[in-house]
Amino acid sequence: MTDFLETTLPKIATPVHRLGFSASYWPGKAAVHKALDEGLNYFFLFGFDRQMVKVLREVLPRERERYVVATGAYNYIWWHQDLRRTLEKRLRQLRTDYIDVFHFLGIMKPREFTARVRDDLEALRRDGRVRAVAISCHDRKFAAQLAADGVLDAVMIRYNAAHCGAEQDIFPHLQGKPAGVVSYTATRWSYLLRRPRGWPKDGRVPTAGMCYRFVLSNPHVNVCLTAPRNQKQLEENIAAVRQGTLPEDEMGFMREFGDAVYRQYKWFM
Repeated sequence: MTDFLETTLPKIATPVHRLGFSASYWPGKAAVHKALDEGLNYFFLFGFDRQMVKVLREVLPRERERYVVATGAYNYIWWHQDLRRTLEKRLRQLRTDYIDVFHFLGIMKPREFTARVRDDLEALRRDGRVRAVAISCHDRKFAAQLAADGVLDAVMIRYNAAHCGAEQDIFPHLQGKPAGVVSYTATRWSYLLRRPRGWPKDGRVPTAGMCYRFVLSNPHVNVCLTAPRNQKQLEENIAAVRQGTLPEDEMGFMREFGDAVYRQYKWFM
C-alpha cells in the first residue's frame, strides 16, 4: 500500500503522496490544512488560489523540505506571461527560496512551444531556484517526445477513464526516461460522475474516489491532482485512494463507463 500512495519525481528527492492537491476551486483554508494533516505534500497552485498561498506561506518557512510545490506561467502566446517574472512572483508570494516544479502551462499545439519558451525553460532549469521544469499539454505525442528527449523533467497531462490516450501516446515512450507524469481532471470535470446518454437508468455511476483510484492504478502516473470544492470532498477522495489499486473488474467498469462518457462529450476537450 505504501508504494501505491507514495512516489518520487525525477530531480526531486522529497517523497510525495501520489494524490496531489490543488485549491483552484477555493475549498477553504481548513481543507488545505486538512490536506497537510493527512500527509498530502504535492501542492499545485496558479497564484490566484489565495487560500492555499496563505497556508503555504505559513508552513513552508518551517518545513520546506517536506513539501513539493508546483506552479508555473500560462502560455504567453495567449496571456503574455514571462516565465522568470512569474517565478519571482511565486517566490515572493510563498516566501520560499525555490519552486520544486515550474511549468509552462496550457500548450495546445507544438507551435506554441517556441524557441523562446524552450530557452526560457532551460534557463530556469539551470536556476538554483527551480528544481525541475515541466509543461501541461494537450498534444500527448508532442509532450512525450519533449520528455523523452530530455527537454522536460515532467509532463502534466489529462488522463482519466474517458481519456486514456496517454496509455499509447505517452507512457510507453517514457519508460526508462527521467521524466515524471502528473495527471489532472481524474473526473473529467465531473462528467465521469454523471450518467451519460444511453447508460442504463439502474446502472451505477462512478464515485470521485473510483476515478482517482483508476488513474493511480496506472503505475506510470506519479501524481494525480485533486481539486476538491470543500473539505468533505477532500476527505472522501483521500479515504478512497487509501483503499489502493482498483480491482480488475472495477477497472473494466470504469473503462466501459468512460467510453460512454467520451462518446457523448468528445466534442468537449
